[in-house]
Amino acid sequence: MACTKATFTFSQYCSDRCSSSSRRRRASAVSFFNGNSVMRLSSHRGALLTNNVLETSKSKDKSSSNNNIILVSEKLGEAGLKVLREWGDVECAYDLSPEELCSKISCCDALIVRSATKVTREVFQASKGRLKVVGRAGVGIDNVDLQAATEFGCIVVNAPTSNTVAAAELAIAHLAAMARNVARADASMKASKWERNKYVGVSMVGKTVAIMGFGKVGYEVARRAKAALGMNVVAHDPYASADRASAIGVHLVSFDEAISNADFISLHMPLIPSTHKIFNHTSFAKMKRGARIINVARGGVIDEDDLVRALDDGTVAEAALDVFTEEPPAKDSKLVKHEKVTVTPHLGGSTKEAQEGVAIEIAEAVMGALKGELSARAVNAPAVPTELVAELAPYVVLAEKLGRVAVQLVSESRDVKVVYRSADLDTRLLRAMIIKGLIEPTSNSAINLVNADFIAKEKGVRISEEIIAGVELIDSIQLQISNVISIEGKVKYGSPHLTRVGSFDVDVSLEGNLILYRQVDQPGMIGRVGTILGQHNINVSFMSLGRTCRRKMAIVAIGVDEEPSKEALQHIGSLPAIQDFVFLKL
Repeated sequence: MACTKATFTFSQYCSDRCSSSSRRRRASAVSFFNGNSVMRLSSHRGALLTNNVLETSKSKDKSSSNNNIILVSEKLGEAGLKVLREWGDVECAYDLSPEELCSKISCCDALIVRSATKVTREVFQASKGRLKVVGRAGVGIDNVDLQAATEFGCIVVNAPTSNTVAAAELAIAHLAAMARNVARADASMKASKWERNKYVGVSMVGKTVAIMGFGKVGYEVARRAKAALGMNVVAHDPYASADRASAIGVHLVSFDEAISNADFISLHMPLIPSTHKIFNHTSFAKMKRGARIINVARGGVIDEDDLVRALDDGTVAEAALDVFTEEPPAKDSKLVKHEKVTVTPHLGGSTKEAQEGVAIEIAEAVMGALKGELSARAVNAPAVPTELVAELAPYVVLAEKLGRVAVQLVSESRDVKVVYRSADLDTRLLRAMIIKGLIEPTSNSAINLVNADFIAKEKGVRISEEIIAGVELIDSIQLQISNVISIEGKVKYGSPHLTRVGSFDVDVSLEGNLILYRQVDQPGMIGRVGTILGQHNINVSFMSLGRTCRRKMAIVAIGVDEEPSKEALQHIGSLPAIQDFVFLKL
């Protein structure tokens, strides 16, 4: 039998059922003899999630983990560094110029930054695909080019919880200090002055504070302002839950309503295109005259020149700022030197407790990403709630394995329909893993959940999805490939199984090496194939046979411990009763 005939063609399977076995063999465009695509497939087990290659929780040991190089470009607490050193070689290099960072990054698997380091597209380009994860020790990620990170398949994680209370406490401290002129009175006394009448403040109780951004920090500020200071609290956030706000007595209102009625305005919004300089001349003009502004979020949400003018003309009575458009601000900054402004040098998360917590949180997030674990802290990938991680993990493996099977059965997998039988499902993560399985074996692209959709579009692979109501979290996943063949899989006993190929029911564990073929259903075939494998010293781990009618056609899957030689595969493929044939390395 010629080499090109030893292939697996499924184009007729969906309608084959009890048809004649006299059809001639047809060659698929993908053969285990042609090219290296099949031979490159990974056989690791226990995969949880993938970065540039299949990562496993079982096969990774301490010695292999030390191959990871982790660059820390800004100061990180020792507790976090200790966690990182358990998983790689850590280099702390602070105050790097953009050029120095680009020169170092090509040797690094992970980068940890705070707010000062700018992780630009040039950094990802300089990494040459090696950089797997960027960890932001804090909440905001506006100093990281997320689009570039996604295109280069680099996951970005942050530490959103550990400094929440510290940032909220600073906002409250600024609010109280500003209301009572603490900073200016202190400076006056240090200048040997006694100016009691000059620094008469305002009471906070009964006043209205507008929380602009009702995320974790905004929520904690609101809770403290209401319960501890007796303030009326309103909030604006287009994505906030009204129920969550009302639970602590906070009313969600529009942007204009919030700023026009507030005595104090506390900013807790991210810096994104829609919030860039959102506090400007126009918004200051809508405020109650004499309002006071606190910003411990991002400097770029305020037009600083407009704020100086609003302070000068009395539109804004005072401002308390912990963040600035440029950090550190210029030495001659009019805003910093303004007598009505209280400033601190970005101290939001700067408590001993928060620093230690952030260091540990980001170290664990980065370590998890390097290990290939599902992360609820990923900001440019489908987020998976922590409680679902263990439950979803085997389906992640199943999704990728089905993709890898599909691409070896049908080489031109341009149009793929995925059908999930599920009770309730966000499909983004599973779709990403299917795309990885479809594309990575036959390309030089390193695909993961971060860049999967981007690469699929770039490669011209079209994915459509359908969800059919099921009972379990996921009953099954079916791939319909280019109107040629469908395959279906399930998780059984915690492991991925192939359960259907075209019209044939099978039960095949998707691990290790697999010989898959279609044959005429006749006596003696199992013995003949088994004899050939025995002659080549290849041990069989399992066998599964599926058929629709007796003595017509059958599909056979044989798991083998060893990788068969080219000669062994040719020998099996040459048997007259075998119609189509492929070797899969999963």
